[in-house]
Amino acid sequence: MRTTLCAVVIAVGLVTGGTLLKGAETPGSGLTLSDAQHEFYNARYDAAAAQTLELRTSDPEDLAAHELRASALLFQLKNALGASRDKQKDLKVCAPCSQWMKGFLEDTASGQALARRRLAADPQNESALFFLGKLDLNYVWLQLGTLGRKTGWDEYWEARRSLDAVLKANPRHVRGRIARAWIDYIVDTRMPKGTRWVLGGGSRKRALIAVREAANTESDFYIRAEAEFSLWDMQVRERNFGEAVQIAQKLLRDFPDNRDLVAFLASGTAGGSRN
Repeated sequence: MRTTLCAVVIAVGLVTGGTLLKGAETPGSGLTLSDAQHEFYNARYDAAAAQTLELRTSDPEDLAAHELRASALLFQLKNALGASRDKQKDLKVCAPCSQWMKGFLEDTASGQALARRRLAADPQNESALFFLGKLDLNYVWLQLGTLGRKTGWDEYWEARRSLDAVLKANPRHVRGRIARAWIDYIVDTRMPKGTRWVLGGGSRKRALIAVREAANTESDFYIRAEAEFSLWDMQVRERNFGEAVQIAQKLLRDFPDNRDLVAFLASGTAGGSRN
């Protein structure tokens, strides 16, 4: 079944942990970031990618649009390759994957460059720190999870430093807490025990606590959704299906077209591969 990776879900840049900066309309179209968010959270990643391309083309300085488009393209690649036994082989024969990959790498690189320019001018820029960390984290998930490659370590360390800086300055930054929790979870569940300390350590228990707290924090609608999707995803990975079902049912009320949630609830065993 298609899977959900909530380290890579989106909202927009935060000034405080629970404050959302609304995306501006694209001139002439009336399209806003919220429109693309609606598509993304309903698992219509192709539509989300198309809408964010329009948004960032209209405003190349919009970090939120860069990150959302990269996330949507990552999910398209993930859905195409998630159940593959030979991901490198299937990547080569997947007709749309080359364009998705090209778009993902371009949006990630341009978003990283934009965030780094802002940080060169203002090293404490919270929004730039967060989006740099999140874009890096998306890249790590592409390599480590979707493609099964042990690479992306420069991006891993930059993500960790950036997100730690965000949370040091603003412990209430909800999206920062979610992304940082996924780093803990990745290290604890994806890395061999003997090498975890090299990567700064990790803790799946700490990750679950952090994401649960984020899901229970009063925040913007889409930020809360990101936290709840992350909690659902982790509970499925941990095979805590009872709680995962309850979360999925709640999410489905807000996102009734999300085929990932529908497939999960219809699966009988409420299982499925997590990549």
